[in-house]
Amino acid sequence: MSRVPEASVFLVVDEAKRRARERGLPLIDLSIGSTDLLPPKAPLEALKGALEDPSTYGYCLKSCTLPFLEEACRWYEGRYGIRLDPRREALALVGSQEGLAHLLLALTEPGDLLLLPAVAYPSYFGAARVASLETFYIPLREDGLADLSQVPEEVWRRARVLLLNYPNNPTGAVADWGYFEEALALAGRHGLWLVHDNPYVDQVYQGEVPSPLALPRGKERVVELFSLSKSYNLAGFRLGFALGNEEAMARLERVKGVIDFNQYAGILRMGVEALRTPREVLRGHARVYRDRALALAEALRGALDLLPPRATMYLWGRLPEGVDDLAFALGLVERGVALAPGRGFGPGGRGFVRLALVRPLEELLKAAQVLQEALTR
Repeated sequence: MSRVPEASVFLVVDEAKRRARERGLPLIDLSIGSTDLLPPKAPLEALKGALEDPSTYGYCLKSCTLPFLEEACRWYEGRYGIRLDPRREALALVGSQEGLAHLLLALTEPGDLLLLPAVAYPSYFGAARVASLETFYIPLREDGLADLSQVPEEVWRRARVLLLNYPNNPTGAVADWGYFEEALALAGRHGLWLVHDNPYVDQVYQGEVPSPLALPRGKERVVELFSLSKSYNLAGFRLGFALGNEEAMARLERVKGVIDFNQYAGILRMGVEALRTPREVLRGHARVYRDRALALAEALRGALDLLPPRATMYLWGRLPEGVDDLAFALGLVERGVALAPGRGFGPGGRGFVRLALVRPLEELLKAAQVLQEALTR
């Protein structure tokens, strides 16, 4: 089997969007999680200042990343009360997507078994293929969480990594501390790495997002990935960080060392300021997504079977029986609305669609009307 992932259905939808725009068709694009909200000003000012500093222009090796990693560890301790060593238990990433792909290469050998939900962020499947991993897809519970009880004992014994992501893209599902305690206990019993991709840590509508790294014995086998893309609306700058087990960080650093020299130092300075953003600012962003999610869910009542909105910048809904998700998404583009077909999110996504809450509310409601009419006809 080739390690090169197959072309995704998102490229098919993107081509349909391109053709529609060439014809002058107005398009409400809810297919990608690229927000319309603006970043805080302080990080952008730090980046502007760095551009005037020639000392930032060279290669950025590990020592150059330390101020950012120190701030990331302070951020984590302030939120979860766990102190981490920025030199041994933290690593800068060119976005958490890059980090996850390289982490799988660092923690596994070709043919190892990866456990991940049957509905997940699309890059997980491609990263597994690049690492030549075997995969077991965990069925989802009614609440959208991976049903760990559905993993057979012999699969647990063979697995090398358990990969989770809560709050979840695409479903918006949120796990509690008890869920992560169960996951960590299973990982410990069977000698697995527990990797938690956590870019939506600030997009929960109520309460606090648990961190498996903060659990007792979490440092023994947990790696957690964070991103500045979603919390601070800085997606295009591609900056994130990994926290966790010292051995895993050392392995990941060795893999990255032959591939990249880290981000531009000015972007790392931007990251330091972003992590100092007051929590109330981030809660304000989450309230925007909550209000959009609740209004759009109400507007789509009876059209899609939606998971109750609890977090993230997405809604995940089941189409009526017999409606093909890809064909529906392509047809909807012709009506002026783009969304993501569920099959792109794994084998459990067929028959579903994901809507990104990345446009003002009036546009979202207009899109809901178009979607309702398309399903009626």
